[in-house]
Amino acid sequence: MATGQLIQLLKFLSDDPSAILIPLAVFAAIIPLALLVRRLLFDALNAWSRRTDSHIGPLLTETLYGPVAVWAVILAAHIASQNSAIPPRFLRFLPLTLDALIVWSLTIASSRLAGRAVRYYGGVVTGVQAVTSLTQKLVQVGVFAIGMVWLLKVVFDINLAPILTTLGVGGIAVALALQDTLSNLFAGFYVSISGLVRLGDYVKLSSGEEGYVRDINWRCTTLRTMANNLVVIPNNKLGQAIFTNYSLPEDRMGISVSVNVGTNSDVDRIEAILLEEARAAAADGQGVLAEPEPNIRFQPGPTDWALAFQVNVQVSRFADHLLAQSELRKRIYKRLQREGIPLPYPTRTVILEQTPRP
Repeated sequence: MATGQLIQLLKFLSDDPSAILIPLAVFAAIIPLALLVRRLLFDALNAWSRRTDSHIGPLLTETLYGPVAVWAVILAAHIASQNSAIPPRFLRFLPLTLDALIVWSLTIASSRLAGRAVRYYGGVVTGVQAVTSLTQKLVQVGVFAIGMVWLLKVVFDINLAPILTTLGVGGIAVALALQDTLSNLFAGFYVSISGLVRLGDYVKLSSGEEGYVRDINWRCTTLRTMANNLVVIPNNKLGQAIFTNYSLPEDRMGISVSVNVGTNSDVDRIEAILLEEARAAAADGQGVLAEPEPNIRFQPGPTDWALAFQVNVQVSRFADHLLAQSELRKRIYKRLQREGIPLPYPTRTVILEQTPRP
């Protein structure tokens, strides 16, 4: 608004104060009423969600509670302007401003709602992987871009062709300057959609890092170790790494326990004892699965100081393997003691020769 128009507006308001007092009163009355309606609606929605065990209530509350306040201000400003005696020439920028605020607030709210909806429901659908931060951000950026295009093209009537051309030329320079960042971004996107690494999987890299996949974002993948520490791996390193995923093709996995007994022991008897204890561990629910059935292998067999056996069992998931191995070793050790079967120890014979003096 030009200085001359501002002076004219102030002169008009001084001659007729009701022209501004009535809109202000309308504005002040609508705001608390709208906020009260917001509170009642969200309380009712959350109560319904608790009764039906639905995520819709918390999802909409987290996303829309703030934007509804902005929409209440926009609505109050619009109604107040409609009930104002101020000449339209002084308010010609108000409709455009309100339209821009509506589109902007709807874009922000829709972006947040889309991201949180993907996070809430993405992994619930059968056959869909758990949603990573990268997937959530890509959805939010996509919705935000659509909103910005709508704001510039429809509300402000701006020709986007020159802007897109400038962005295309500038994008080359940005891509050169952000090679590492873009490498991590696209590697993270590949890791997310490849299906080789999922949230919650236990992976071990050839370089030694291992843990449960906690999240995959635009820059890095985070692992939570068994010691509850966090390992941060750049996405481009993970995309090129050789790793083992202990959760694929299924969570069930095989483990082995080595047992050594004296060389004079009866091989068939030892195999029968080990198989009994493995089956008993499975029956007691100590992490060992009854199916597939445990098996015993005389491997690597006779050594210089012992007979070596291998007890092979299955556990339901990687997290159970340490407990299962520990319990299985305890059961076998106690059983061998009861049976009087000796446990050998490596021995070495040292012969000292004394050379006679000439």
